[in-house]
Amino acid sequence: MSFFNSIFGNSENADAPKSNVNWIELTDIAQLMEIEAISNAKPVVIFKHSTRCSISRMALKQFEREYDLNETVDAYFLDLIANREVSNEIANKFSVYHESPQLILIKNGKAIYDVSHSDIDAVALKEKV
Repeated sequence: MSFFNSIFGNSENADAPKSNVNWIELTDIAQLMEIEAISNAKPVVIFKHSTRCSISRMALKQFEREYDLNETVDAYFLDLIANREVSNEIANKFSVYHESPQLILIKNGKAIYDVSHSDIDAVALKEKV
C-alpha cells in the first residue's frame, strides 16, 4: 500500500460503493459498428467520462448508484482522455455534439437521447428506454 493510500484511503477500497452498471469498456472505433448493430435489437448507452474532471466523476457515481437497466440495456464506458479518437468518432457517427461527461442512448443505430453534466440521470434514461 502506498503512503498516500494509507493516509487518504484507496479508491479501490472494499467499503466503497460498487457500480450497479455492467460496463463494457469502449476503447476501439471498430466497437462503434458493433454498438450500431446491437442497438437494432437492444438499446445501448454510452457514458463518456473524463478522468480529469470532478464533475464527470460526480455524474458517473450518481448514475451508477441509480442505474438498474442491466437486463434491458448494454452500457458502454468510454474514458475519453485515453480514447479521444473514439470520442470524436462517436460525435461524428451518431451526430451528437461532444461533451464531457455525456450520456448517449442509441436505438436502431441512431442517438435518440443525449445529455451531459447534471442532466445525466438514470431515472430519466429509464423513461427513454
